[in-house]
Amino acid sequence: MTTSDRVDREREFHDKRFGSTEARQGQSFYAIDAPSREFYESFLGERAERSEVLEYGCGPGSLAYFLAHRGAHVTGIDISSVAIEHARERAETEGVADRTRFEVMDAEDLELPDSSFDLVCGTGILHHLDLDRAFGQLTRVLKPEGEAIFVEPLGHNPAINLFRRLTPDARTEDEHPLLQRDLDSVSASFGRTEFHFFHLTTLLAMAARNRPRFDTVLRGLARVDERIFRALPPARKHAWMVVMVLAQPRAAGV
Repeated sequence: MTTSDRVDREREFHDKRFGSTEARQGQSFYAIDAPSREFYESFLGERAERSEVLEYGCGPGSLAYFLAHRGAHVTGIDISSVAIEHARERAETEGVADRTRFEVMDAEDLELPDSSFDLVCGTGILHHLDLDRAFGQLTRVLKPEGEAIFVEPLGHNPAINLFRRLTPDARTEDEHPLLQRDLDSVSASFGRTEFHFFHLTTLLAMAARNRPRFDTVLRGLARVDERIFRALPPARKHAWMVVMVLAQPRAAGV
């Protein structure tokens, strides 16, 4: 399998997905992902003003408009031309076209200048990429004092992996939820790394998703997760999601 073959498969899958009405109107996160989503949005919102931001993947769930409304200048990239078309339309609708730019681009081969972004962000994108190639590009385009934040699925939980096997049409054949070795390898590209883990017992909240007390159940289980991850570090790898906060980008080979 060549890199070109993989990129073509990803492009075809996401063009089809983003071209459907359901995908365009839907959310990129399930309802139980609120705690990780809120952490991600809060981090970016605090840093948005006067920042140059690069967003990896700007399909449903993009925060480009949220960031632009808070004073950022945002460049959004996606492998899918359909996603880019929708992103440009929404930027016009939301009145932020003058503070956003959307381009079809391969995240493993960025056509962007060195040291040009204060922030790089993305949700559910890195696990579709060759991490070595992606991080090589990411550290190149970040300013030395820049930061990156990504929300990514993990691949250790047996129950979640079973669900993935039972729903193959919902994902691409090349995607690879991150494993512990992937997290360990990040330090080769960044001098400072933080990993925040989310969604273990909160998976149980799916049973109450359409009930009046769903938010109360979800928040309660999120607090349980926090205690578990604090008291039992080995349990962290069985979380559904990790929020990766990365800083001090290293030059290739350093």
